[in-house]
Amino acid sequence: MPYQLSSCVFIPRAISVHPNTNHSSSKSDRARRVDYLTKIPRSVNMESLQSGYLFPEIFMRESEYAQRNPHARLIRLGIGDTTEPIPDIITSAMVEQALALSTAKGYKGYGPEQGNGELKRAIAETFYQDMQVKENEIFVSDGAQCDISRVQMLLDASLSIAVQDPTFPAYIDSSVIVGRAGRFKAENGKYKNIVYMKCGPENNFFPDLSTTPRTDIIFFCSPNNPTGSAASRQQLEQLVKFAKANGSIIIYDAAYAAYISDESPRSIFEIPGAKEVAIEISSFSKFAGFTGVRLGWTVVPEDLLYSSGYPMIKDYDRIVCTCFNGASNIVQAGGLACLSPQGFQALKRTMRYYMENAKILVDTFESVGLKVYGGKNGPYVWVHFPGLSSWDMFNHILERAAIVTVPGIGFGPGGEGYIRVSAFGHRETVLEASTRLTKLI
Repeated sequence: MPYQLSSCVFIPRAISVHPNTNHSSSKSDRARRVDYLTKIPRSVNMESLQSGYLFPEIFMRESEYAQRNPHARLIRLGIGDTTEPIPDIITSAMVEQALALSTAKGYKGYGPEQGNGELKRAIAETFYQDMQVKENEIFVSDGAQCDISRVQMLLDASLSIAVQDPTFPAYIDSSVIVGRAGRFKAENGKYKNIVYMKCGPENNFFPDLSTTPRTDIIFFCSPNNPTGSAASRQQLEQLVKFAKANGSIIIYDAAYAAYISDESPRSIFEIPGAKEVAIEISSFSKFAGFTGVRLGWTVVPEDLLYSSGYPMIKDYDRIVCTCFNGASNIVQAGGLACLSPQGFQALKRTMRYYMENAKILVDTFESVGLKVYGGKNGPYVWVHFPGLSSWDMFNHILERAAIVTVPGIGFGPGGEGYIRVSAFGHRETVLEASTRLTKLI
């Protein structure tokens, strides 16, 4: 039975907070500053941020719902936070490293800012076989989101950027903070200096590069967050060719690459010539359950050069050494255990579990006649509700089914009419969500 639009026309007790409301400049905030003001003006870039960051906004609505409905059993399928325990072989390695710090023989202080050499070699061997990625090109970090901001520091604020639409909000928000985005245009929900590359089902979630204007920087995520789609080899070959023709640089987010189940490339460096135009950012968060442990890496190839011929890797190394003292040696021990044969096999079982969750959610939405994307190469399900507002659907599902999702509009104008549903959840929770959604829709 197709979805009945009339069932969502009136949203009871919906929270009427527009996603573009700037909560930080509220009347109550100003009142708290009456007694004393510094002489320091607020950054014009921070003033340009148009809302609270998407996920804190969702948490605020979730909290308000929980206060009004204290007995509701909330199901959280919104923020992409892993839920399954980390395998013992990995946590045991971290425990061993931590206990060693209490001994004279095992104590270690500062390590290399760029990361433990053994871990860097394991990353190269596990994820970059036959791609000629060198150990010194890998920079171990405290997570992909932190590296997104460090890469923003690497590149001049005057450079122009393009993002997929819909896209992960951190690319845009960090661009605003460094002063690269320009003025926000309320009429279309876009920043003036950002090119939004429409990536919808009509173009297989890949931008039409023939109509995309040249920019200096191209942010690209595959498998994509939020749509769950993975770019094909042919598509990435087009992207690298496009970047080379325009003298652009690709910031490639591969945080979900370990979930790819078909022939789609797991790294931009599988594409010939990519080392001359791309930086790749990745993470242990999603495939190893390290969302709270914090470990990631970035690859900056030696072949990637500024227009002057100066290697970008040298500047990135300076940024890392200046702004970062290196990932915790305890966490890096855990990362090394993740990439051991036994550890990686255990993590593959966990990833299969999440992808089975994704199939349950895809089948649920498809069974009621909705168009569903993703859920095959990434742990996100992207559901289309034609003619309906994303925030209205978010509120409707929260109010009527006590399920937290993510409104598609939070990922950019191209996400309007969609919601993102995360497959990171316990099986019983996902099955319960399936039952509730079927009854609701």
